[in-house]
Amino acid sequence: MKTAFAEGWATFWDARSAREKTLVTWGGTVLAVAIAYSVLWAPAQAGRAHLRETLPEMQRKVAMMTAQANEARTLAIAAQGVAPTGVALKGALAASLTEHGLNPTQVGMAGNAVEIQLKNASFPTWTMWLDDVRKQYKVQVSEAHISALKTDGQVDLTASLQPAAGSGPAR
Repeated sequence: MKTAFAEGWATFWDARSAREKTLVTWGGTVLAVAIAYSVLWAPAQAGRAHLRETLPEMQRKVAMMTAQANEARTLAIAAQGVAPTGVALKGALAASLTEHGLNPTQVGMAGNAVEIQLKNASFPTWTMWLDDVRKQYKVQVSEAHISALKTDGQVDLTASLQPAAGSGPAR
């Protein structure tokens, strides 16, 4: 195939006069330059111009996002150290009990502790809830009275939860 093309080109080229060969050579060169310009150079120039216009805005957005990410990290670290106390803790624990499917008969304040009473509660659900609030709200059990019921895994309980040592507000 390569030789057939080369032979065809040689036959075509040899049949041309010197003037035609010059015109075809220059025409091919101009056509090659026009194609190279329209396919390679012009899109690259347009892309560079577009980047030159949009780059400062993108750099500003990156700087703003970096600052926001740093602020979010700082706030997340600060939020880890703040645990609710008092009435806020009581409300948070009551809401959390309801979210976990535990229906308290009473949630009240006893000094700085929150006292919770549950009747016919699932003990495994209670222990999972207790582990969650211990981590989330930084509380500890200061006192608990648990009575097993005849149904396996069901209990009546009264527990007092208070902020864990060292998790209170800074003085």
